[in-house]
Amino acid sequence: MNAEIVAVGSEMLTPERVDTNSLYLTGELNTLGVEVVGKYVVGDHVNRLADVVRLALSRSSIVILSGGLGPTEDDLTRDAVAAALGRKLIYHAEIAGLLEQRFARLNRKMAEVNKRQAFVIEGAEILANDRGTAPGQWVEESGSVVMLLPGPPHEMKAMFERQCLPRLARLVPKRVIRTLELRVAGMGESDLDQLIAPVYKKYQNPATTILAGAGDIQIHFRAQCDTVAEADALICEVAGPVELLLGDRIYSRNGESIEAVVGKLLLSRQSSLTVAESCTGGLLGERLTSVPGSSEYFLGGFITYSNALKTAVLGVPPEMLAEHGAVSKPVAEAMAAGARRRAGATHALSITGVAGPGGGTEAKPVGTVYIGLADPSGTEVLHRQVLGDRTRIRMFASQLALDFLRRRLSAPPK
Repeated sequence: MNAEIVAVGSEMLTPERVDTNSLYLTGELNTLGVEVVGKYVVGDHVNRLADVVRLALSRSSIVILSGGLGPTEDDLTRDAVAAALGRKLIYHAEIAGLLEQRFARLNRKMAEVNKRQAFVIEGAEILANDRGTAPGQWVEESGSVVMLLPGPPHEMKAMFERQCLPRLARLVPKRVIRTLELRVAGMGESDLDQLIAPVYKKYQNPATTILAGAGDIQIHFRAQCDTVAEADALICEVAGPVELLLGDRIYSRNGESIEAVVGKLLLSRQSSLTVAESCTGGLLGERLTSVPGSSEYFLGGFITYSNALKTAVLGVPPEMLAEHGAVSKPVAEAMAAGARRRAGATHALSITGVAGPGGGTEAKPVGTVYIGLADPSGTEVLHRQVLGDRTRIRMFASQLALDFLRRRLSAPPK
C-alpha cells in the first residue's frame, strides 16, 4: 500500500521553514509497511491544493495533509479536500461549542472567525485535538483514505499516534519494510555505480538508492516483504555481493557518520587525536566534536591559517614555507608532526589546501589539498585534487582526512 503526504501553507515555501512533519509521518507509515511514494509542499491556494489531492488519490490509497486547518481565511485545507472529493462542508455547532468552552477555560472570548474550524467534510470522522483548536478529519473515499491533520508538530504527532494509527492498523495489510544503509568514502559516485549496478539492477525488490555528498556516498537498500525474515534475506542477497565489491571503502553499515566510526576506533585502541587545520578553518574539529563523548579521545586542535602561526604554534620552519609554500606535502607533514608533538596525542591530522574561489595557481589550482597524518609509526601525506566550490572543497577535505585516519586505524598491525 502506498501513501502520499502534502504539507500545506505558503510559509512552507519560504527558505526559513522546513517540512519536518513529513519525515515523522514517513517513519510511522514505513513501520506499518506503507511506502511513501510522493511528498508535496503546496501554498495557500485552494485550486492548486485540490489538484494535488486529486493527483495523489489517483495513485495512492493513503493521502495525508498537514496544516491549513486554522481559523483564518488562508486556511484552505478543508475547502480544497472537499472540492477534490466533490463533497460539501457541513457546519457542526457542537464543535463550535467545544471551541468556545476551550477559550472560556483560558478566560478568553473566542473570535467569530474560529467557527471556520467547525466545518467538516461531508461523511468525515472528526479527529479530536486536545493540544490545539483545529480538529482533524478522517475521510474514506472509494477504498482510499484522506487524513487532514494540524500543522504544528506537537498537535499533528499526538493526533496521528492516538487516532490515525489505530485506524490505519485495521486497513493496512500486514507488510514489512526493512532497510540497510552502507556508507562509502574515497570513491566517486559514477565509479561506484559502474561497479555495483550489475548487482542491484537485477532486483526491483529491494530497491536501491545511491545518494552522493562531498566525499561521502550512501547506498540504501529497501525491501518490502510479508515477514522480517524474508525482507532481511532479500537485502542480504543484494547487499552481500555489493559489500564484497566495495571492500574497505565501506566505513559504516548502520548509517553512522565517519566521524563517529573514527571515534569508536580511537576509543577501542585507547588512542587520542589532535588536528591542525588551515583551509578547513576548524571544520574537521567541529565534525569530531559533534559526536557525543568525543572528549574521551579528541584533545583539541590548532587553526593555523597564516604562515606565521604555522611556524609559531606548530613549528613549521619558515624556510620550508618559503621554498614549498603553505599548500605542499612538506608543510602538511610538518603541521601534523608539530600538532602531535604540541598536544601529546597518539594521532594528528593536518589539512592545508586552496579552497578558493581565489588563490589558485597553475601549479596549485583551486581544490588542491594536502592531508597529513602523524602517529607513532611516522608521518604520511595524502594529496588530492578536489572539484567544486569553497564549501564542497572544505567538506571534501575533512572527509578525506577522516577516511585517511579510519584506514590507518583499521589496518592490521605491521
